[in-house]
Amino acid sequence: MELPVAVQQALGESASGVALRDARQIAVNELLRMVLLNDGEGNLQAICRKDELIDLSLLNKHLGRDLQLMKRREQVRVRERAGLSELPALPSLTGWPTVVDSQVDDLPAVAIELGDQNLAMVMPAEDFRGLTAEADRVAFAVDPASIAVNLSDHGKDRDQFNTAIKKFTGLRIQQRLEDTLELPPLPETAQRIIHLRVNPNAVMGDLVDIVESDPSLAAQVVSWASSSFYAAAGQVRSVHDAVSRVLGFDLVMNLAMGLSLGRALKKPQDHPDGYVDYWQQAIWQAQSAGILASMMPRGERPMFGLAYLAGLLHNFGHLVLAQVFPPHFKLVCRSLEVNPQIDSSVTEHYLLGITREQIASQLMENWGMPDEVTLAIRYQKNPGYNGDHCVYAKLLWLGRQLLTARGIALGAGEDVSQSFYDELGLDREKVEEQFDQLVESKDSIMAMAGMMNQ
Repeated sequence: MELPVAVQQALGESASGVALRDARQIAVNELLRMVLLNDGEGNLQAICRKDELIDLSLLNKHLGRDLQLMKRREQVRVRERAGLSELPALPSLTGWPTVVDSQVDDLPAVAIELGDQNLAMVMPAEDFRGLTAEADRVAFAVDPASIAVNLSDHGKDRDQFNTAIKKFTGLRIQQRLEDTLELPPLPETAQRIIHLRVNPNAVMGDLVDIVESDPSLAAQVVSWASSSFYAAAGQVRSVHDAVSRVLGFDLVMNLAMGLSLGRALKKPQDHPDGYVDYWQQAIWQAQSAGILASMMPRGERPMFGLAYLAGLLHNFGHLVLAQVFPPHFKLVCRSLEVNPQIDSSVTEHYLLGITREQIASQLMENWGMPDEVTLAIRYQKNPGYNGDHCVYAKLLWLGRQLLTARGIALGAGEDVSQSFYDELGLDREKVEEQFDQLVESKDSIMAMAGMMNQ
């Protein structure tokens, strides 16, 4: 394969020293990536190793700027002008000022992905230094392996949380977490649903009464049941109709719980560009957790309603982060944008010393939510968790990987081994088929998420 003309021109005389190789066979720490940034002063290209986390705050401090990721539509125009589907890490393609992470110069050779057919250009480091001779050298990238994220010890969460609060807010640490956070109490509707859940004598009328006592919630439940996703026969005229004829007791109870908690905290105006929004993530994960739970062997199958609720609330920590760390939430969003290949838990731990999963699970504990949901939220990023109610956390992790692999922007994805499917008793081929069908119903999912935003 010949190099694209634009790439040949960018390489100049160095083109003769370039070898083309399969990018999948190259060590990730040899691969480079280029991120397009801008601010009021203009555009900038930042180049670092592909697997490293860009510390945007540190870069801005070094340069005295307020850079953030260039908007996607602007990036598309840049690629179109160059006639390329992806921009390789070559500064002369745009002619913009460039900054290279100083650690790149320590590599004996560098590899630059072309974006087509999994190919990468490999060249001696000396040639790359020549191509970037006019670029600034700044230390702004961090090895994710040096960031010790707490994925497995729930017992340390409170101490880490208090340390993070103290560091970023200067508040005096109180005995009770909810006092420290200054968060609202568990919403009344959610309290009533929790009581209903543990009442062995609960009947459908009790749930209908709770939902109907909240006009906004009632309207959303009816709208949900009327959506094309459920294809209900005939018009849905009431909450009773929605529960008895379309959605069922368990689904409405958990839907009402998720809506109630989601409204307890104000949805932030800011969010990472390129990710689906809060309620879209919630619906995608709820549907995927429900599908996976229903496909497990009967004797090992977790409760559908709790799996669905865990999915619905899986990203609740996003809302809490925005409220607990308001001055730093913007930095988290900008950092997630420039580090899409790195899991949010790594970025958040690096910036804040705590992750959204740790924060949300602590709050759920204080609110008396079911352990299945609390632990699913806490351990959803740890596929190796095998403690209490681990199946719920594993379903959330697997659902995220399956959705991410199909282009649903939930963050960084990972490969799933066959042994993971075997552990859950799932038929991989059938699961893949079900998720293909789920993603085909994207318009319905979006419509359902839109109802939650109302």
